[in-house]
Amino acid sequence: MRILIVEESPQLQHLLGLALREAGHVVDIAGDGAEGLHLAGTRGYAMIVLDVTLPRLDGLTLLLELRRRGQNVHVLFLTACAAVPDRVRGLEAGADDYMIKPFALAELLARVEAVNRRVAAKPQHRILVGDLEIDLRARCARLRGQLMELTAREFLLLEYLARRRSEVVSRADLEAHLYDDKVEPMSNVVASTICYLRQKFRAACGSDLIQTCGRLGYVLDRSTMALDEAG
Repeated sequence: MRILIVEESPQLQHLLGLALREAGHVVDIAGDGAEGLHLAGTRGYAMIVLDVTLPRLDGLTLLLELRRRGQNVHVLFLTACAAVPDRVRGLEAGADDYMIKPFALAELLARVEAVNRRVAAKPQHRILVGDLEIDLRARCARLRGQLMELTAREFLLLEYLARRRSEVVSRADLEAHLYDDKVEPMSNVVASTICYLRQKFRAACGSDLIQTCGRLGYVLDRSTMALDEAG
């Protein structure tokens, strides 16, 4: 699960990031509300661990803006204030859960895993892009009914392009999807992964399907593939 931590304290950033990564999650960290809002709007997170008191933009305002934009990401609030009215305001704004500082790390991890189970229990979907079918539950792709042999990285990149199939997706966005902030991407990882995908597409149907849009990025071929999505 990809998680965004929005927390001012460097010590707590480090502690939470380390624990969540060790639990198998991909973690990004923002030190203030404005940065957190930017990351939340540009990357697909399953959950945000959000401090209420933040510089530049407080956590409650950040959450209200996310909900105004229609982003239904799960949010776990962290706060030093135990007053019931404050917690009620956060829950009414759209928070899923609250933890009072100081808290036990084991309890936070348990609450994160509870969210992870709810996310995993949701009905799974396929993404259909013309003759390309991406099965999100089985983590596989088929082209014209033929199973494609994809690496984990190739699947992640193809899934992301399919989810944003009406957009040109930049190399930076693709790198951010493949790696968290603590990992330095290899300089050619996106280009090489695209190259391997194109080779597999050509072998299966004689077409690249992924277009390069100059220096802007990449897009699935909208001119030759009908677009649809099924649940």
